[in-house]
Amino acid sequence: MGVILGVIFHFIGGFASGSFYIPYKKVKGWAWESYWIVGGLFSWLIVPPLAAWLTIPHFFSIIQQTSSSAIGIAYLFGLLWGIGGLTYGLGVRYLGVSLGSSIILGLCMVFGALIPSIYYDFFPKAGKDSFSMLISARWGLIVLAGLALCVLGIIFCGKAGTMKERQISAAPGTDPHGVKVATEYKFGLGMLVSIVSGILSACFNFGLEAGKPMAHVANDAWKLAHPGEGEFLFQNNVTYIVVLWGGMASNLIGCLYLSIKNKSYTDYVRKDVPVAKNIIFCALAGTMWFLQFFFYGMGESKMGNGPSSWILHMAFIILIANLWGVIIKEWKGVSRKTISTIVTGMTVMFISILIVGYGNSLR
Repeated sequence: MGVILGVIFHFIGGFASGSFYIPYKKVKGWAWESYWIVGGLFSWLIVPPLAAWLTIPHFFSIIQQTSSSAIGIAYLFGLLWGIGGLTYGLGVRYLGVSLGSSIILGLCMVFGALIPSIYYDFFPKAGKDSFSMLISARWGLIVLAGLALCVLGIIFCGKAGTMKERQISAAPGTDPHGVKVATEYKFGLGMLVSIVSGILSACFNFGLEAGKPMAHVANDAWKLAHPGEGEFLFQNNVTYIVVLWGGMASNLIGCLYLSIKNKSYTDYVRKDVPVAKNIIFCALAGTMWFLQFFFYGMGESKMGNGPSSWILHMAFIILIANLWGVIIKEWKGVSRKTISTIVTGMTVMFISILIVGYGNSLR
């Protein structure tokens, strides 16, 4: 039952992440950096402390009592994760939406799932899954097989996207969330940027590992007050605050630079745009964006913050994002072969989710 609940929580988190860009499509008259900053204030600065306060009323005292090294490392990984998100745009610009997205998301999934377990081979820690444990146990091999199959599904989705771009060449491509991107094809530079983005985007998972001392304090306090009721579902909410502070810093710097460069800082005082409605839609998008981590933490508390949780999280995000592309008819006008390719990719990813869940249940 714990595994089933974990998969359900990861699905809800993946649905929130794969859907959060939909409200942004309702924003009128603002540049990308303008609405990203407003939405980000909710997803980085407003909603996380509110969620922590509702679930861990003494969360700030936990942060204060945590060692500066743990806080600093969690913040640093959040900062790097934010840079990975910003360089994502460059990857799809130089490689095209489909190839760039596939490389970045695939690398993010692989690195985020495997590097922590490799780390624990060199620095063993009780309760943590090492890579040697994965390859020496039946459940671990099944989880790794699910990871490989999920990467294959991403490749199919990337292939379908490339076919789509060729067939609808008159229009700019759109990233997995529907943002229009004009391609300036530079393979070498694009590969370099995409690899950097994929690796850095996986740093969120590393940040959660670095901030585990805070989650453990919250978990121990809850278990003391609720004996025999298992792990605390919301233990990671205190860790998110610190990691997202890092992500907020890198995103704000990048967006402010674009605002000055494009002179879009005047968007907020323009009289020809619905400012109040824009803020409401940005708040909704930012809240949905944070909910992916809120439910990821709940799933992680049921399944552990090992490869299984990260694989399921990423797989559901990619699956839902591609499903939205089909629903809002971004694939309208393409050939039947292209449709069958994207359906194949989504089916393969869904099967990989079942495999990862099964492997974790054997554990």
